[in-house]
Amino acid sequence: MVGVRQFNEDRLLGDALELFWKKGFSATSMQELAAVTGVQRGSLYNAYGSKEALFLRAYLALHDRYLSRVRATLAAPDPRAALAAFFDFTIETIRQNGRGCLTTKTATDEAARDPKIRQALQTLLTGLETCLVERLESEQIHLRLPVGAAARLVVTHTRGLAVMERIHDDSARLKADAMTLVDLILKAPESPAP
Repeated sequence: MVGVRQFNEDRLLGDALELFWKKGFSATSMQELAAVTGVQRGSLYNAYGSKEALFLRAYLALHDRYLSRVRATLAAPDPRAALAAFFDFTIETIRQNGRGCLTTKTATDEAARDPKIRQALQTLLTGLETCLVERLESEQIHLRLPVGAAARLVVTHTRGLAVMERIHDDSARLKADAMTLVDLILKAPESPAP
């Protein structure tokens, strides 16, 4: 029937996202997207309008799943354990299938000059910062710096981890660097007075 999509959109977005993740936004062509999704290029243009719009749709679907998983990793009652779990998840995600971090890869690509793509990247990183602020605002957590600054520092460190993973390919080193940051952010709990 004319005007009705003849494809599974969730599957198409997942396949497109994997290709963008593997090759980067700029290096991915609509012809390659058509080949990997099994949907003709003309149908992709009819459904999404442009490569940018298809990327944004796929990226925003990833956004919600990613932040949901981040919140789950931060749920541990002990703040150090919560941050360790968060960094373990971050490093595992970066290293999965040798594909790196899609957000960092896109931010360092010429695609980040596009205002809509930059806004999507900012939205994800702001959401990540919000998750961290919510967790670090707990009364039981003693920080060496204000909550907002601590959250921004953690987010910034995740971008550095994504780059360092590409250079060193060493999980142990990344985890040690992450835990050094945790030690710098968290104060040791105060001992009760004798």
